[in-house]
Amino acid sequence: MSYERYLDGDPVIITAALTGGVHGKEANPNIPETPAEIAAAAQACEAAGASVVHLHARRPNGERAFSRERFQELTVAVRDATDLVIQHSTGGTGAPDDLRHEPLRTDPAPDMASLDMGPLNRYDNLTSENTRALVDSLAAEMRDRGIKPEMELFNSGHITEARRLIAEGPLEPPYYGTLIFGGGTLTRPTPENFLASIRDLPDEMLFNTLGFGPHQLPFAAMGIVFGGHVRVGLEDNVYVRQGEKAESNAQLVERAATLAETLERPVATPNEAREILGL
Repeated sequence: MSYERYLDGDPVIITAALTGGVHGKEANPNIPETPAEIAAAAQACEAAGASVVHLHARRPNGERAFSRERFQELTVAVRDATDLVIQHSTGGTGAPDDLRHEPLRTDPAPDMASLDMGPLNRYDNLTSENTRALVDSLAAEMRDRGIKPEMELFNSGHITEARRLIAEGPLEPPYYGTLIFGGGTLTRPTPENFLASIRDLPDEMLFNTLGFGPHQLPFAAMGIVFGGHVRVGLEDNVYVRQGEKAESNAQLVERAATLAETLERPVATPNEAREILGL
């Protein structure tokens, strides 16, 4: 974290989270679900300014899939259509631990993969346990397969767990964490909590910023100004503003890119993102 990164004009990485694993077209009909839909959405996001794409696989009926076969099909489609950095999701609610490893086992391996750093509640009847044993086993496989972890930090306890994981040695700098602000057991979305979170990050950790609902735009702005990066997309926010559903993932990427340019911070290309992240 550094305001100097902003003053120096360091490029900002925009991650597009296209699909997610909870809601589907019933929440917003523009959410892509098939490999062809997701690849087309990724291509549009790259044109709008994204350099990283966060991927969830779906079954033909729209339900979430964890199998490496579904991720393989999805990744091939996205790689054929774009030059984006590929980031697979290993997050999940109620999925057995062995399935959580499957997205890491495509050929080739993804460039990055998400790593939820601890338990969380967001919905009335959904809990993600993310035991320490699971987190450590996922981190070890990412290390062995040369995959960069994107540590998902839903609250301050998860930052503490990131510090532990770094101290124990399975990760290599530059570390990359996504600060996530919202309801449930997530960090409460206030500017004060944002500043406290970035001050608490481990040394050599780059950070990504994600705010849910009405917080998506102001938290993107804070992330840009304080030298961080930004995650947007229909996985996280199906509305572009209150009462208006987003037309596409690319619309949300374009808004973030315009915001970065207005704040006079350049938007990273995929190759620049690879250099920044040490891929």
